[in-house]
Amino acid sequence: MTSTVNSPKNIAVLGCTGSIGTQTLDIIGRHPELYRATVLVAGKRVDDLIELARVHRPELAVIADESAYGKLKEALDPLGIKTAAGADAVAHAAELPEVDMVVTATVGYSGLEPTIRAIRAGKDIALANKETLVVAGDVITRLLESSQSRVYPVDSEHSAIYQCLAGEDPHTVKRLVITASGGPFRTWSRDRIAAARAADALKHPNWDMGAKITIDSATMMNKAFEIIEARWLFGMEPERISAIVHPQSIIHSMVEFTDGGMKAQLGVPDMRLPIAYALGCARRLEGAESPLRPEMLANLTFEQPDTGRFPCLTLADTAIRHGGNTACIINAANEIAVAAFLRDAIGFYAIYGVIEGTLSRATFVDHPEYADYVASNLEARAIAGELVSKISTTGK
Repeated sequence: MTSTVNSPKNIAVLGCTGSIGTQTLDIIGRHPELYRATVLVAGKRVDDLIELARVHRPELAVIADESAYGKLKEALDPLGIKTAAGADAVAHAAELPEVDMVVTATVGYSGLEPTIRAIRAGKDIALANKETLVVAGDVITRLLESSQSRVYPVDSEHSAIYQCLAGEDPHTVKRLVITASGGPFRTWSRDRIAAARAADALKHPNWDMGAKITIDSATMMNKAFEIIEARWLFGMEPERISAIVHPQSIIHSMVEFTDGGMKAQLGVPDMRLPIAYALGCARRLEGAESPLRPEMLANLTFEQPDTGRFPCLTLADTAIRHGGNTACIINAANEIAVAAFLRDAIGFYAIYGVIEGTLSRATFVDHPEYADYVASNLEARAIAGELVSKISTTGK
């Protein structure tokens, strides 16, 4: 049974053991009068899931890795917590009738089906999985048109734009400006970047994120994805969305209006603020993070991104210009390439090379439906895997 007006909101946290998931649970734990972690879902980290379930006592705990189910069940059965495993169990958790809001904090393509299930079930969604809209923004947009679901962005950049647009006439918006920290290689030469290893790329100057997202920040692929996501979230023409490097990560994004004015949302680099704003359905929660102090605004700087050193940023234009399933192919190839880079099997710039190579070989679908995205994802992963194997073997 879903929560009533005076009872806590029942939350399903998908990706509960990751950075966004654990911070979400921190907020829920500090506000038991407002929220309850009813469902916890993890990918492979069963020990972490067990520990979080012992603390938060959900009704259901789900592990995507079916080989870990026995351990999960043995640990949580004595506590009266129901358990399940597998991809379908993860997706089903997002549509359970007792859930009021789904926090999609999973990484990559895995967030797509649970989000679709949640929309079809009419759940509100705190969306931290940008790949859902990158891969299938047109499908998600059409589903939302016939659903009572509302999507509240959790990415700090999209949350900032969402906040800046509150109360504004959409027709007065001139452009959206998405800020980027520049990542750990912002001041490095191309030659130095080319020699970088995974350990170098994981040293993000401002944010504490999971490994895959941190690498996407280093390549600036995350900004390409965020441009695509903003297009679907805010119904904005792609040519009116741009990125700018802001090393301090204080201004999270900006909106420029037709009268020449600009609004920006500012805050310390801490994901708790956008998470809390999404959980509250655009209502502010007191004490979500450390406050921003005026003296922190003394030395804010901006610079244009360098696509020569960070070519992955250009893939936003590629995806938008070609349309169809192009973004799905890019996302799948990127996931395979980043995984290879993280195990030091390929070099930094080979990530872009694998994506470009996959795009040249994968089947293009002009007007894809959900089944086409599933097929494209599988095909692109297979092609990218072959390219990674070739690079790993030949070094080229």
